[in-house]
Amino acid sequence: MDSKIYKGLLQKRADLIKEQSEIFLAAEQAGMMTAEQKDRDDAIVAEIATVKADIERQERRNEILRTAPAVQISGGKPMIEEDPKRGFSNLGDFALAVKGAYTPGGRMDERLNYGAAPTNYHQETGADEGRMVPPAFKADIFEAVTTGDDSLIGVVDSEPTGSNVVEFLRDESTPWGATGVQAAWRAEGVVLNATKLATAAEQVRLHELYAFVLSTGELNQDAPRLADRLTRKSGLAIRYKANEAIVNGTGAGQPLGWFTSAAKVTVTRDTASSVKAADVAGMFARVINPGQSVWYINQDVLPQLMQMSISNQPIWTTPNGFVSAPGGMLLGRPVQFLENCQTLGTSGDIQLVNPKGYYAVTKGAGPEYAESMHLFFDYNVNAYRWIFRLGGQPYLSAAISPAKGSKTRAHVVVLS
Repeated sequence: MDSKIYKGLLQKRADLIKEQSEIFLAAEQAGMMTAEQKDRDDAIVAEIATVKADIERQERRNEILRTAPAVQISGGKPMIEEDPKRGFSNLGDFALAVKGAYTPGGRMDERLNYGAAPTNYHQETGADEGRMVPPAFKADIFEAVTTGDDSLIGVVDSEPTGSNVVEFLRDESTPWGATGVQAAWRAEGVVLNATKLATAAEQVRLHELYAFVLSTGELNQDAPRLADRLTRKSGLAIRYKANEAIVNGTGAGQPLGWFTSAAKVTVTRDTASSVKAADVAGMFARVINPGQSVWYINQDVLPQLMQMSISNQPIWTTPNGFVSAPGGMLLGRPVQFLENCQTLGTSGDIQLVNPKGYYAVTKGAGPEYAESMHLFFDYNVNAYRWIFRLGGQPYLSAAISPAKGSKTRAHVVVLS
């Protein structure tokens, strides 16, 4: 556990070494070292020795905390409980400690007794056995789920919750419509007509999305590879499935996707099995708040975009030349590759989306983790399980009509 004091000492040592190097460089350029430079060098050497001793003291303390976690701090709380890693170096280190605790004749790692065991833990009964992952490693996989260029959870309108069902108010009125909050001109002496929000309560249910990973005994001995498999691979798998639900979800046992909902506008393509400039122009004209929109495309569509132009002016551009080409900008809005989009020539191969038109809710601070070696004990295989709870649906139930004209608009516009 690297404390603020320890980090400060490391920085101080680095600053002293830098200052000493600058003194010697100046003396080298001048051909001699002045008396002041000599005095300062002597002082730096003494300070470095003192800082070194303080660093070693902090490192000894950290080693004691790691190997003897029962040391108490003021208030009676073990210091290791202040460490979000609970004394473990990485997720693989934690998994190996759990494996040792479950193996007959194995050693119980004392670090598992602090903040890592649920209150209903019983090692003797298979139904209740398990270990809670330290908070820092929960954050690792949650970051893998919610970050990345293709993560939709990170760009839609999302919020955490502690409940399995969330209620929100839907308001589909427009400033020019006949319902909802209205504005009106008032003649002198005429009473004001009151209006109110046209809201409808709606429930969003959270659904369980899981990653169930098996690991051989041989892999269990390799902590770095195990940490990669548990964290990165599981996070990527959950992220893809979450994206798939946000885009194509049926709403039955999973979130309702924007592409499968009625809250979208469909534009008919000009030429079959292709994407033309006229198609994307037609899409752009029908998205709500185009300045917030993003083009999500199947990678098969990119060659079509790269050849688009209107009056010999390209409408697809690269951000910094072709060295940074993928995915570029189309009509001034960013292009993102998304495996959840359909292939070229299929409805949904290119989608113009305002992500703030989709509401998503996640359970707690991140995925729940559980681990067992009993399930496949006779095969020398460990089982690891992550459960991520996610709910979501578009804010609108259908496309809206504009103030003038007949072509509807929506937060999601797709080419068919």
